[in-house]
Amino acid sequence: MTDTLTPVLTANWGDKAPWKIAEYEKQGGYDALRKALTMTQDEVMNAVKDSGLRGRGGAGFPTGMKWSFVPQSNPNPKYLVVNGDESEPGTCKDIPLMMATPHTLVEGVIIASYAIRAHHAFIYIRGEVLHVHRRMQQAVRDAYAKGYLGKNILGSGYDLDVVVHAGAGAYICGEETALLDSLEGRRGQPRLRPPFPAVAGLYASPTVVNNVESIASVPSIIANGPAWFASMGTEKSKGYGIYSLSGHVTNPGQYEAPLGITLRELIKLAGGMRNGHELKFFTPGGSSTQILTKEHLDLPLDFDSVAAAGSLLGTRALQIFDETTSVVRTTLRWIEFYKHESCGKCTPCREGNWWLVQMLKKFEAGHASEGDLDKMLDVASNIGGRSFCALADGAVACLQSAVKEFRSEFEAGTHTPAWELFPYEKSALFAASERTAVAASHTSLSTSEAGEGAEEDAKVTAPPPLLNARDADEVVVAEAEAAGDIPTQLNEVFEPKTNDEGGRA
Repeated sequence: MTDTLTPVLTANWGDKAPWKIAEYEKQGGYDALRKALTMTQDEVMNAVKDSGLRGRGGAGFPTGMKWSFVPQSNPNPKYLVVNGDESEPGTCKDIPLMMATPHTLVEGVIIASYAIRAHHAFIYIRGEVLHVHRRMQQAVRDAYAKGYLGKNILGSGYDLDVVVHAGAGAYICGEETALLDSLEGRRGQPRLRPPFPAVAGLYASPTVVNNVESIASVPSIIANGPAWFASMGTEKSKGYGIYSLSGHVTNPGQYEAPLGITLRELIKLAGGMRNGHELKFFTPGGSSTQILTKEHLDLPLDFDSVAAAGSLLGTRALQIFDETTSVVRTTLRWIEFYKHESCGKCTPCREGNWWLVQMLKKFEAGHASEGDLDKMLDVASNIGGRSFCALADGAVACLQSAVKEFRSEFEAGTHTPAWELFPYEKSALFAASERTAVAASHTSLSTSEAGEGAEEDAKVTAPPPLLNARDADEVVVAEAEAAGDIPTQLNEVFEPKTNDEGGRA
């Protein structure tokens, strides 16, 4: 490894309006495209291969090799699809990247499409992040206006059209075949493979599906050369990556560093653990990866080292938890997410995650029986590896590793509630009084608009003491809803208010 931080994708995030095409061009934007268009498609593909770039979406498959699987002898159109459906709990790298520097992704899309001889590309974005969708749409429009997209790009004779597509907000659509079904207008569910997307993907045609960060890394490889990229990282995990740190650290955020940096180094860069606390456990790649503990503080965070430790690097979503955190409660929250997001196609995942939630609730409440722990692990073993996609595998990975590392906490669930062992207010980053103050200030704004006399009716009080304090947030929200303070319809949020004359208020 070389430097501690290697800002490439994030280099201009702090600049004024880095999302604008003029600002991007000032920083050398689209110069890599010009260079790529002077190369043959195979030369571009080989440069990416030689760089050692591995997929940044979780699996870590070599990007250039994936491109080479597209059969050029197939007469059907070739497609590039960018997976921007960032939904993994703890992951926050692709969305800020698209918000801050959308043209980095657009330039990467053009170069990658050129390399695989595609003339149509799609950027699939999670539907709820409307602001990101709009920003990417504007970036694509600007690229068309400048001649970087459309017919005869920069006089090269190469044509490419790009579509920015908003999904309906399903975690399952982060799985590439479910994403393709969604893109085709069907319900997002994983497909049986083979055939693989490279042979029969979008519209039954050869398709490459890559993560946002993977494609956004391509312009720097072309501009600086594969040797430059390969000089960073480790022997088998080349280059740089964006690590997302969240949870009990002083300064959570995105840290771009060479692959192989350790968690100890990243926590130091983030200002350390929150004052007076120490690391208990963390996820190296989001909630669908096996949890690791403080024993792994000096583990190199690269694909092979993390795999050797029994987990996955995944999306480098580092959720950091200190000693005040209940592992039982945390695991329940994760499994509740997977239960909700299961597409329902596979019975083990659909039914199994529901049963895991019921059992974990018993452990959290201290009502589990002797033998329930082994029964829960048995249920988990019948979920993993028995579904079409990796959602089920990810769900049981966090549970099985949590029991492996902290079995005593689950055993305590036969007699003591988790909130007594680990009072939830101690692990909260914000005190309940602070949350109530935020809700109250919001109510104050609303009632001031409603006029005199509305304050008492819309008052939001602090939640009463609860046996299970994890419901405190829901109480605050429920009381705010009762006061009429929280909009119940989506259009109340997005539709502008008008005055009596019909203009904007």
